[in-house]
Amino acid sequence: MSLLGRKYPAPVARPMLPFFAAGLIVLYGVNGFANVLMNTPEFKNDPRNPNAKPVKPEESH
Repeated sequence: MSLLGRKYPAPVARPMLPFFAAGLIVLYGVNGFANVLMNTPEFKNDPRNPNAKPVKPEESH
Protein backbone atom coordinates (compact mmCIF):
# COMPACT_ATOMS: atom_id res chain seq x y z
CA MET A 1 0.00 0.00 0.00
CA SER A 2 1.34 3.39 -0.97
CA LEU A 3 1.81 6.10 1.60
CA LEU A 4 0.43 8.91 -0.56
CA GLY A 5 -2.32 6.93 -2.25
CA ARG A 6 -2.69 6.12 -5.92
CA LYS A 7 -0.35 7.72 -8.44
CA TYR A 8 -2.18 9.43 -11.29
CA PRO A 9 -0.32 10.27 -14.52
CA ALA A 10 -1.29 13.96 -14.44
CA PRO A 11 1.05 16.54 -15.96
CA VAL A 12 2.18 19.09 -13.38
CA ALA A 13 5.27 20.93 -14.57
CA ARG A 14 4.32 21.56 -18.22
CA PRO A 15 1.01 23.38 -17.52
CA MET A 16 2.68 25.42 -14.78
CA LEU A 17 5.61 26.66 -16.93
CA PRO A 18 3.96 30.00 -17.84
CA PHE A 19 3.36 30.71 -14.17
CA PHE A 20 6.96 29.85 -13.26
CA ALA A 21 8.22 32.13 -16.04
CA ALA A 22 5.89 34.95 -14.97
CA GLY A 23 7.08 34.60 -11.37
CA LEU A 24 10.71 34.91 -12.44
CA ILE A 25 9.92 37.99 -14.54
CA VAL A 26 8.08 39.62 -11.63
CA LEU A 27 10.91 38.85 -9.19
CA TYR A 28 13.45 40.30 -11.65
CA GLY A 29 11.37 43.48 -11.95
CA VAL A 30 10.92 43.87 -8.20
CA ASN A 31 14.67 43.38 -7.68
CA GLY A 32 15.47 46.03 -10.30
CA PHE A 33 12.98 48.47 -8.77
CA ALA A 34 14.44 47.91 -5.28
CA ASN A 35 17.95 48.58 -6.60
CA VAL A 36 16.77 51.82 -8.21
CA LEU A 37 15.11 52.94 -4.97
CA MET A 38 18.24 52.14 -2.93
CA ASN A 39 20.22 54.62 -5.01
CA THR A 40 17.81 57.57 -4.68
CA PRO A 41 19.10 60.58 -2.72
CA GLU A 42 16.49 60.05 -0.01
CA PHE A 43 17.78 56.58 0.93
CA LYS A 44 21.42 56.83 -0.16
CA ASN A 45 22.66 57.52 3.41
CA ASP A 46 20.06 55.45 5.26
CA PRO A 47 21.83 53.01 7.62
CA ARG A 48 19.42 50.24 6.54
CA ASN A 49 20.68 50.57 2.97
CA PRO A 50 23.24 47.82 2.25
CA ASN A 51 25.00 50.10 -0.25
CA ALA A 52 25.37 52.98 2.23
CA LYS A 53 28.88 53.89 3.23
CA PRO A 54 29.56 53.08 6.88
CA VAL A 55 29.87 56.11 9.13
CA LYS A 56 33.27 56.21 10.82
CA PRO A 57 33.12 56.97 14.55
CA GLU A 58 34.84 60.17 15.60
CA GLU A 59 38.14 59.95 17.45
CA SER A 60 37.67 60.58 21.17
CA HIS A 61 41.14 62.02 21.78
